Amino acid sequence: MNFHIKTLFVGLSALLLWNCTDLEEEIIDESLTGTDGLTEPITGSLSAAYGILPSTFRHTRYFGLQEIASDEAILPPRTGLGGTQWADNDTYTTTHRHLISAGNDLVSGSWSYLTTALFRTVAAIDVLKPLAEAGDAEAVQALAEMRALRAYENMLFLDSWGLAFKKEATSETSVVLRGAEAVDYIEAEFLASLENINTDKAPGRMSQAAVHGFLAKLYLNAAVYRDPYGTPNFTDADMDKVITHTDEVINSGSFALSPEYFDLFNDDNHNNAELIFALDLRGVLNNDHNRWAYWSMSGSLFPRPGDKYLSMDGTDGPAATPDFYQTWVDAYGSVDPADADARFYQKNAQVPAALEDISGLTPYFRDTLGLKTDKDHYFLAGADFEIDRGIIRGTMWAPRKEKFRSGDFMTGTDGSGETKYRIYPLAEARENGSDLEDIVYYVDHTLDISIQNTNSYAGGYRFAKWQFSKTSPDGNNFSDVDLILLRLADVYLMRAEAKLRKGDNGGALADVNFVRASRTARPDQTPKPWTSITLETLFRERGFEFYWEMSRRTDQIRFGKYEDTWTSKTDADVKHRLFPIPQTAIDGASNTPGYLEQNEGY
Repeated sequence: MNFHIKTLFVGLSALLLWNCTDLEEEIIDESLTGTDGLTEPITGSLSAAYGILPSTFRHTRYFGLQEIASDEAILPPRTGLGGTQWADNDTYTTTHRHLISAGNDLVSGSWSYLTTALFRTVAAIDVLKPLAEAGDAEAVQALAEMRALRAYENMLFLDSWGLAFKKEATSETSVVLRGAEAVDYIEAEFLASLENINTDKAPGRMSQAAVHGFLAKLYLNAAVYRDPYGTPNFTDADMDKVITHTDEVINSGSFALSPEYFDLFNDDNHNNAELIFALDLRGVLNNDHNRWAYWSMSGSLFPRPGDKYLSMDGTDGPAATPDFYQTWVDAYGSVDPADADARFYQKNAQVPAALEDISGLTPYFRDTLGLKTDKDHYFLAGADFEIDRGIIRGTMWAPRKEKFRSGDFMTGTDGSGETKYRIYPLAEARENGSDLEDIVYYVDHTLDISIQNTNSYAGGYRFAKWQFSKTSPDGNNFSDVDLILLRLADVYLMRAEAKLRKGDNGGALADVNFVRASRTARPDQTPKPWTSITLETLFRERGFEFYWEMSRRTDQIRFGKYEDTWTSKTDADVKHRLFPIPQTAIDGASNTPGYLEQNEGY
């Protein structure tokens, strides 16, 4: 069924009628005529289309919507001395429990930015099409790139809301497609872009390899997209197409798996050979940010020492659910997953053995407390100090400020003449009158966390996957760490899944083990090969490889796990596989009844 939906815009940076009220404040200032005052229709239009994506994928928008709705992450209100954080009108608790409403801020913010991103891409196509038709070779290639980006953005809509917008020009009304029609449209757009799209601009721009990868992703999920509330029918025809397009990427030889898993998420990851498509955040845009690194981390964590990083910290956001952690335990049994799998944990803070035991100590705040403090319980590190990465359990070690939350970083000397920083066990200190002894404690990340119980600021294992930027000029607000949207490991595991669904267990196992064996930088933690494979173990493997990368919700739906019960969530309504369309969007289109109808179940 098709619906025509009218949209009104006032210039490129204007809002859709149903967009959120704060959108104008955060849109970057690129325009279709470039950013240097010269007329640059090609580069300017590309800048505008790509430039809004970092804001679209922000933690309080699309990134958060995908993560919190899955069994991977949970964000309960954080209660404790000093008040409550992240209550936020139940935005995150209802998302996690699948009791979300059409007024939910995660939904409305994601929709608003994604609709604006899509419009910018269509606006770029408006500019590029006449240039391409006139024979401009650069415009021909750029036009193919924008058609691919439009298809990708529509695939995000289809995945989350079950619809796609067919819009060929900004002057036209959109046609809303659902089900098989949406799949066919997105497929046609991707395929049409292949003839002229670049082969050398990965990962920061859409490329031929990215199109092949996203076509594979489309075919892998096509059974769900065609019938979002039913039992998916994964046909051999679709799986053959997955294999065809993943073969194109793998056999090109243009990409390679990263020996060090966490290098994929480092400050210099733009040049990592595993990346196929990513948001280029190398300081070239004024809305890059560090949200994926700091969102889950303790608000008392200052991850990097030095005057440049005084404003860089965490925010006590989401934690891993006990259920997701249990998948690692189920896989490795009596072996600690930190020892068994290089993707789970990377130890960077080299704590001397004599300091590891902090029992009986109290975090140093002031000597007048009359307690045994840890004032001298530290080791020294240089400006290149790095916190541990991966899934964080227990108490981290990190730089400490003179007044915990303010002042300069505490320093010391080891006789080398170089300024060194004191690295302490992570401590929490919150002002609460004069009762300092009651509010100073070690931040001990424990497994148990839920929405129903009181959750301290320290509760829950944390995700420290993305590196805190080393090149950031302003703490958390800028970053050079590209956000990965497609990488080679996903291509291999998509091919493995397609083979497995076709009955080729041996081929699937070979692809999975190839990815596992590639993480060789820390040989003792290189995951051992599996000896057999099922859909259940492949689903688990995707969780190990792609946690904190917006993959889990889509995987859960495809593998039939989204209606399961997990921490604080019991809802089993298949209609909640899709998110509600924001009420503001429906109201904005109400001048023509039926143009935009709410998804079932809301």
